[in-house]
Amino acid sequence: MQNLFLSSSFEDVAQFFPEFIGEDIQGRTACLIPTASNKDKINFFVNSDRNALKDMGVTVSDLDIAEASTQEISSKLDEADYIFVSGGNTFYLLEEMRRSGAGRIIVEQINAGKPYIGASAGSVILSHDITYISPMDSSDVAPSLDGDFTALGVTDFSVLPHVGNIPFRKAANTILKSYGEQFDLRAISNNQVITVVNGRTQTLTAA
Repeated sequence: MQNLFLSSSFEDVAQFFPEFIGEDIQGRTACLIPTASNKDKINFFVNSDRNALKDMGVTVSDLDIAEASTQEISSKLDEADYIFVSGGNTFYLLEEMRRSGAGRIIVEQINAGKPYIGASAGSVILSHDITYISPMDSSDVAPSLDGDFTALGVTDFSVLPHVGNIPFRKAANTILKSYGEQFDLRAISNNQVITVVNGRTQTLTAA
């Protein structure tokens, strides 16, 4: 049983989160992994998404998997009610998920039913392969991947975030043209979210 909340920008679709969870989220806890943004000069979006969750009464604690031990990662994810992987460079995120063991732990917890929130790179990383995101993210920051872009493989589709949104509009269009036949791309703008609950997938759009 998977419970996935896959967005481009959590802040812009946070209104759908309480209904997605289906219970009172006041006092619940989320483990936020901001690691993908480590290589970004601009990372205000992490704070925006974090604050959107806090504003709903959720206690958020950060976990940088580039710094934490595998034991610490496992412990903090176990303790949290929700997993939240935010945006940034998807290739760097994949590199750190492999190196730290976080990817395996996250997949195990998703498959056990723990709700997972993805924002941008955090949504892309659930694909079987993230090759398609290369026009949007550079793989140069993750040399140890050595061209192997096999990702977590949780979803049988691939989220394409930020469609129609500046500054990613051109890159998103390139991805659609170049990889649209090779990958089952699910394109979403910043005000859309893909939810997966009990095998049912739907796309919601904020007004």
